[in-house]
Amino acid sequence: MNLDKSKKRIAKKVKMGFKGYPQLSIAYFGDTADIATEVVVTFTAEEGAEPQDQRFAGQSEVREDEVIQSALVKIMERTDAKTVLEVEGVSIKH
Repeated sequence: MNLDKSKKRIAKKVKMGFKGYPQLSIAYFGDTADIATEVVVTFTAEEGAEPQDQRFAGQSEVREDEVIQSALVKIMERTDAKTVLEVEGVSIKH
């Protein structure tokens, strides 16, 4: 899947807001607020359930990495996530 399609599908799901569980949360991290070199996807099956994290890291901007963005879409589809949340911006890694 190409990069634009992946980003649009993720953005569309994010815009839908909270629709229940299962829920995915996507957060980007980097050494600076300008470049995200890591993304953490948190899956929560149901309210009160233990969240599961999966990390993807890259050498450059992961928001522009076709393989990583396609993987996020595949995770969305496989988990049948009703809600997708995206943390805005890039959090600084400690």
